[in-house]
Amino acid sequence: MRAVDLIIKKREKGELTQEEINFFVQGFVKGDIPDYQVSAWAMAILLNGMTARETTDLTLAMVHSGHILDLTGIVDIAVDKHSSGGVGDKTTLTVLPTVAACGLPVGKMSGRGLGFSGGTLDKMESIPGYRWDVNTDEFKKQLKEKGIVLTGQSLDLAPADGKLYALRDVTGTVPSTPLIASSIMSKKIAAGAQAIVLDVKVGKGAFMETLEAARELADLMTQIGELAGRKTICLLSDMNQPLGHAVGNALEVKEAIETLKGGGPEDFREHCLHVSAHMLVVGRRAKDLKEGRALAEKALADGRALAKFRVLVEAQGGDASYVDDPDQLPKAKFVEAVKSPRSGWLAQVNARDVGEASVLLGAGRAKKSDAIDHAVGFVIHHKVGERVEGGQPLFTVHANDEQKLAEARERVLAAYVFSDKAVPALPLFYDADDAALK
Repeated sequence: MRAVDLIIKKREKGELTQEEINFFVQGFVKGDIPDYQVSAWAMAILLNGMTARETTDLTLAMVHSGHILDLTGIVDIAVDKHSSGGVGDKTTLTVLPTVAACGLPVGKMSGRGLGFSGGTLDKMESIPGYRWDVNTDEFKKQLKEKGIVLTGQSLDLAPADGKLYALRDVTGTVPSTPLIASSIMSKKIAAGAQAIVLDVKVGKGAFMETLEAARELADLMTQIGELAGRKTICLLSDMNQPLGHAVGNALEVKEAIETLKGGGPEDFREHCLHVSAHMLVVGRRAKDLKEGRALAEKALADGRALAKFRVLVEAQGGDASYVDDPDQLPKAKFVEAVKSPRSGWLAQVNARDVGEASVLLGAGRAKKSDAIDHAVGFVIHHKVGERVEGGQPLFTVHANDEQKLAEARERVLAAYVFSDKAVPALPLFYDADDAALK
């Protein structure tokens, strides 16, 4: 069997067998198949797709490329959540400590930024000392003792996905439904999750731009979860505009901490409560979504969620004083408030444009080896549907390079569309697989 033959087969819209998929994944992990062939294979998948059976085989091949965590005896039920990626999506930083504070242990493997979509690990590394390379033994010990883990993809868990994840980001193969589904689900299954809540983003700032595409991804991941024996539910949430106000690593960490303290933007707080409620139900800590939401609200109100985030940071070597005083987080050299060019109702704040402009500033990666600038990004002051007056601050740019600031400013200004008539606010969620909770 040769890698080039499998690339050609998929290029010609053929269906790969389980044996062929296993051969390709194992060869990639061992180094027998080079990056350039894997890149060609990924592009063929992006262009021609995969069947549900192929995608499940790819997922399980990546799962079995390394160790699989067995959390039996560590926790009574292991629940995980995952977002399919977005702009300003710092949900994990608030949701994980919230549900953990409600007595639901949660261990999560997260990734770095993909294209215009920010990465959870990149955000957490804004906090000095925070370790993302927790090994299997440390994962189990921390989950049992602290009830919360947020780590990267360690070398012994789904290593094939870790390598492919980095390659997709720089080869234009991120927005592929089979590759997104297999990447997400391989991490969840390898990390030992018995119940999974998936937050699939929909809109201009998501990899799935239409409800049809998002439902396709949600259905595919649900099928994979069922075949792997995991209870899996999907939420479909809006990503036409950035979530919350902050876009950029340290800025988003600060906003997540504000939300854990009981504040934060209304849309972001509501999003976190909704996801937390679903996790608490599938994790058997709440009998229904109403009770789950009430538990999550209480954990935010009484300070337990913030305290659990502090526990997480300390447990993984981070400087917890940054949780107590987030003003210590990295700051940009240049901060410029950009005024609205006109009055009117906001009809659009294109999340993709904002995400791409944040990459231009250095908050994301143009190529695999790029370093992240944790200080840069944007604060978006208004939401679609709000009335804005001319001359009122529209957004604020945080930059460390004046030329990049100027370019990013113009790109984000172009992301706005105004209307002379009132415009309805965007929904937070489109529909949910709440039937799975019954």
